[in-house]
Amino acid sequence: MNQRPLPLNTVPSLKSDESDTFIDLNRLTAIALRRSRVVAACVVLCSLLGALYLLLATPVYTSQTQILLDDNLSKYAEEAPSPQSAQQADTQLSSAVEILKSGELALRVTDAENLGENETVLNPPQSLMSMVKSAVKSVTGTFGAGPEISEAAARNGRRATAAAYIQQALTVERVARSSVVALSYKSTDPKLAATVTRAYANAYLTDQLNANFDATERASVWLQERLTDLRQRAQAASLDAEKFKAENGLTSTRGELMSEQQLSDLNSQLIVAQADSASASARYNQFKSIIDQGAENAVNNATISSNQTDNSVIQDLRTRYLAVSKREQAVTQNFSADHPQAVSLRAEKTELAGQIFRELQQITSSYRNEFEVAKSREASLRKSIERVVGNNSQANRSLVQLRELEQRATALKTLYESYLGRYEEAAQQRSFPIAKARIISDAGVPTSPSSPKRTMVLALSIVLGIMLGAVIAGLQEFRERFFRLEEDVRSILGHKSLGYLPLIGKKTVSMWSKTRERLSKPELDRADTPADADMPLTRMTRIAVEAPRSAFAETLRNAKLASDVILQGRPDRVIGVVSALPGEGKSTIAANFAGLLAASGKRTLLIDADIRNPAISRMISPAPKTGLVEAVLGEEEWTAGLRVDPQTRLAILPIAPREHLYHTNELLASPGMEALIANARKSFDYVIVDLAPLAPVIDAKAFSPFADGFLMVIEWGRTPARLVRDVLHSDPQFNAKILGVMLNKTDMDELGKYSDFGAAEKYRKNYESYYIEQPFKATR
Repeated sequence: MNQRPLPLNTVPSLKSDESDTFIDLNRLTAIALRRSRVVAACVVLCSLLGALYLLLATPVYTSQTQILLDDNLSKYAEEAPSPQSAQQADTQLSSAVEILKSGELALRVTDAENLGENETVLNPPQSLMSMVKSAVKSVTGTFGAGPEISEAAARNGRRATAAAYIQQALTVERVARSSVVALSYKSTDPKLAATVTRAYANAYLTDQLNANFDATERASVWLQERLTDLRQRAQAASLDAEKFKAENGLTSTRGELMSEQQLSDLNSQLIVAQADSASASARYNQFKSIIDQGAENAVNNATISSNQTDNSVIQDLRTRYLAVSKREQAVTQNFSADHPQAVSLRAEKTELAGQIFRELQQITSSYRNEFEVAKSREASLRKSIERVVGNNSQANRSLVQLRELEQRATALKTLYESYLGRYEEAAQQRSFPIAKARIISDAGVPTSPSSPKRTMVLALSIVLGIMLGAVIAGLQEFRERFFRLEEDVRSILGHKSLGYLPLIGKKTVSMWSKTRERLSKPELDRADTPADADMPLTRMTRIAVEAPRSAFAETLRNAKLASDVILQGRPDRVIGVVSALPGEGKSTIAANFAGLLAASGKRTLLIDADIRNPAISRMISPAPKTGLVEAVLGEEEWTAGLRVDPQTRLAILPIAPREHLYHTNELLASPGMEALIANARKSFDYVIVDLAPLAPVIDAKAFSPFADGFLMVIEWGRTPARLVRDVLHSDPQFNAKILGVMLNKTDMDELGKYSDFGAAEKYRKNYESYYIEQPFKATR
C-alpha cells in the first residue's frame, strides 16, 4: 500500500459551549492571572508615585465659616416684607455667592488685613508648570526691560495680585437647599487661612450694611428732590382751579354750585305744583259734571261732593231736604197728594233743591279758580326752570374744565403725600444698622491639613495603578497574536498539534563541562538555539536521548507516532523539519527528533539541508570537509560525508563550509538531491531533513516533492500567528504535507495561565510524576 492516507491537516476547532457567551468569565479570569504581574507592577509604581507626592507636596490648610441669609433680622426695623418664592430665594443666594466671589470684596479683604505685603499670599507654592512659565517669563523679561514702576504702582500691583490669589484659593457654595452659604479659604499657613476667612465674613456683613445705607441715602436724596417738585406742582394746580372757578362764577356751597342748587329747588316746587294742579283739576271736573246734569240731579249727586268738601251749608240743606221729603211721603200716604200740607211740603222741597244747586254752582266756580291758579303756578315754574337750565349750560361746560383742574390738583396732592411717607420711611431706615445676614459658624484655625489627603491619595494611586495595569494588560491582550495553546494551532492553522516542547534553562551539570569546552564562543552564537541557553550545543541536540522521561522527549514521541500513523504503509519515511522564522529552534528539534528515532533502534539519517545557516553542521568538530552539497553536485559520494554518533548510531550528513552558494533552492530541487534521497530511502528507515525557514527563503518548498511530510516548529509566544498562516496557505501543496505542529520554547509555568478552566494545560503539574525534567528545568 503505497497510497498515502489523508493527512490530519484539517482538524476542526472544538469550542466549549461555556465560552460561547456574551462575557467569558473563564477567559477574563485567565487574562487577569497571566497579566497579574503587570497590574501588580503598575500598582506598586503608582503607589510609590503617590507616596512621593505625599512627601513632596506642601500641606494646605482650609478654614471655613458659614453665613446665614435671614430677612427676619430686620423685621423690627422694616415693614413686614411679602413672602418670597423659591425662585426669588435661589436668586438671592446666588447673588450672595457672587458677591463673596467678587474682586471688589477681595480688594477690601486685602486692604483690611494688609495682604498686599504678605509673602505667603504673594508667593504661594507653584506647580511644575507654573515654575516653568515663571522661568520663561523671567528669561524673556531680561531681554526687554520695561519702564521703571513707581512705588504707588508697585503697591497697587501687589494689592491686585494678592486679591487675585485669595480669589483663587476661595471657595463659596450654598449648603444643600438651605439659606446658608459656606465660605472656605485654603492656605499653607493655618492662621492665615482663619484670618482671611474671618475677614471675608466681616467684609460681607459690612458690605451689606454699607449697601443698605447707600441705597437708602440715594433714595432719600431723590425723594427729597421729588417732594419739592411735587409740592410746587400741587400748589400751582390748586391755585389754577380756584382762579378758574372765580373767573367763571362757579360759586358753590356745601360742595355744589349755586345754579345747581337753584335748579334742584325749582324742580322740587314744580313737582308739588303739578300735584296741586292735578288735584284741583280733578275736583273741578267732578263738580262741573254734577252741575252739567241739571238741578234735578244735583240733589242726588250732592252726596258725592259733600264728602269731598267741608261746606256745611250743603250738608244742612241736604239734611233739611231729606227731612221734608220724608214728611211729604208720610202726608201723601196718610192723606193724599193734593193735601195742602203735602203741596206746601213739595214747594219747600223744591225751594231747598234750588238752594243746593246754587250752592254747588258756587263751589264749582271756586274749584275752577283754584285749578286755574295751579295751572298758572305750574307754567311759571316751568319757565323759571327753562331759564335756569339755559343759564347753567355754560356753567356746566366751565365745570368740566374745573373738574379736570381739581382732579390734577388732587392727584398731585396724593402723589406728594405718598412720596412724603416713603421719604419718612427711608429716613427712619437709615438709622437702623441691621444686616440681613449673620455668621452662624465662626472660622477656626485648622489643626490638620485638608490636602493632600493621605488615605485618598494612596487609595487613588492604587486605583489608578489597577486601571493603568488593566489598560496595559488589555493592550497586551489585544496585541496577543501568537501561538499559546494547542487550540490555537487547530483553530488558526487547521493542523494537528503534537504538543509543547519546554523551554530549556541555564542549569549546569558537571557531566557536560568537557563537551562545552569543545565548542567555541562564535559557534555558540551562530547556533540555532535559544538565546538564553548556556549549555553546549551538543547537549542541546541530545536532550531527548539523555532525558527520555522528560516532557520534551514525550512531545517528540508524539511527533513520531503521528508520523507513523499518517505515513503508515511506507517502509521508509523522509520527514522535513521546518519553521516560519529563524531562531525558533527547528535545528535543535530536528537533531533531538532524529536522536530519539535512532535511540529507539530505527535506522535514522539526519540531513542538514539549511544550506544558508547550517546550525547542525557547526556543532560537529572538527568541521566536515565534504557533505550534502558535494554529494548533490556529484563531486563526492553521499556516504563519504556521513558522521555517525557512537551512542545512538545516528547518521548525520552535514554541510561542509563552502562559498558562492547562491541558488540553494535549485540545489535542493535538483536531480542530484532526488537521487540522494532515493539512495537514503534504501539505507535508512527515517530520513530527517533540517530545512531553512519558510518565510525568508523557498528552499523548503523546493525540497517538498522529495519529502513525505513536514514537522512544523513554532516558537511559543513569539511567532506571529498570521505570518505562519499566510506562509502555509500560500502553498496548498506544501501545507497538505504538514504532519503536525510543535510549540517550542514553551514556558510551562506560564502555559496554564493562557488556558480556560478545565483545559489540559491547567493540569500540567499533575503530570510531573511521569516526567523527569532534571537537568533541563525551564527557567527565565
